Amino acid sequence: QVQLVESGGGLVQAGGSLKLSCAASGRTFSSQTMGWFRQPPGKEREFVALISWNGVTTDYADAVKGRFLISRDNAKNTVYLQMNSLKPEDTAVYYCVGGGRIITRVFDYWGQGTQVTVSS
Repeated sequence: QVQLVESGGGLVQAGGSLKLSCAASGRTFSSQTMGWFRQPPGKEREFVALISWNGVTTDYADAVKGRFLISRDNAKNTVYLQMNSLKPEDTAVYYCVGGGRIITRVFDYWGQGTQVTVSS
């Protein structure tokens, strides 16, 4: 079992930046594909980004390509999401996910989420 705890959310103006962190428990973190999803208000959850166990492979939703960067530190059991040039449409609850499959973007473990609000 893996537990995921997100932090770093908050309120930011459009054009600003935020960096989300996700601390994972469990000894299998370094072997897992990790990622981020988000759920905008009134909408379904959507894929944001993923990173392979060794950081070699990353994948992003079209809406965030070129603005967001996913990274990980296996020594700290932590995955990050650097969000730049934020837009009001990035407003959502952001979820850290783990135990995923790259091709299907299906993940076994989910955090509780952290709110990101981008004001115009």
